[in-house]
Amino acid sequence: MAAKNTIKIKQIGSPIRRPATQRQTLIGLGLNKMHKIVELQDTPEVRGAIKKVAHMVQIVD
Repeated sequence: MAAKNTIKIKQIGSPIRRPATQRQTLIGLGLNKMHKIVELQDTPEVRGAIKKVAHMVQIVD
């Protein structure tokens, strides 16, 4: 179960044939393989990174 100030995200899209900045954003979020789930602090910086690659990630409950 997630703590109060965390968010779980799952990689659902491949970074192949994507701009380098989007690939670097995924790595910065801790995602590097399909269907991997990470739990991060829910901060404005993380929300902005998720928004930048929203087509490749999904917020998991």
